[in-house]
Amino acid sequence: MTTTPETTPATGRLEGRVALITGASSGIGRSYAQAMSAEGARLVLVGRSEERLRRVADGLPGEARIVAGDVAHPQTSEEAVRVALADFGRLDDVLANAGLYTGGDFVDTDPLAIEQLVSVNVFGAMATVRAALPHLIAAGTGDVLVTSSVSGHQDIHWEPVYSATKHAMQSFVHTLRRQLVGTGVRAGAVAPGVVLNELWGFAEGADGVEQKVGDRTGILSDDVADAVLYMLTRPRHVTIRDLVILPTDQEI
Repeated sequence: MTTTPETTPATGRLEGRVALITGASSGIGRSYAQAMSAEGARLVLVGRSEERLRRVADGLPGEARIVAGDVAHPQTSEEAVRVALADFGRLDDVLANAGLYTGGDFVDTDPLAIEQLVSVNVFGAMATVRAALPHLIAAGTGDVLVTSSVSGHQDIHWEPVYSATKHAMQSFVHTLRRQLVGTGVRAGAVAPGVVLNELWGFAEGADGVEQKVGDRTGILSDDVADAVLYMLTRPRHVTIRDLVILPTDQEI
């Protein structure tokens, strides 16, 4: 069998749009970039490693710019928005995807790891959206899409800090969406279960990926990107506020 998901051919559904993607150097963010570029979007890719971002950008069919930096520092998102407007003249889609993971018993968790996780997963996402939002509101259109997790929809006891950050993101998206009513800007979140990528310890093409896809206990980053394309390409009168995407046999 193959681990490549079935996808519809590229149709240029995002032609003319400009998207900012954080956490774009690997995993879900990389798949977002590949899927959106194939559909005609021009991209600003944000991540901590300039080298990895460059490899992603060089492999895309369309135009892309890179901004290397940590989203926990607000100037990173501010620079990414500036690049989008300066180089492409507009900004349409903001995908706040950058994230870290920490699991295990809370009593054993390093406080510095807690601070870093919250800084990236919560503050980083909010800073990204805050930097871009005035431009979307001024344009009267656009999409804010946050990569959340099924851990934001239920309390998962083996990852209390991570689950807390994703609950925060769910609350942020829901309240932000209500504040944006009447502006033409949509807000939503995609919430995956187990995704077989670097965050979960699986390198691209690593041993075990094919087996977990075959036994329906894991999904691919490309599966999440396909779901996000669906969210972004709905008619403007339709908002998908929450989309939970799970492996069929994930037992949560």
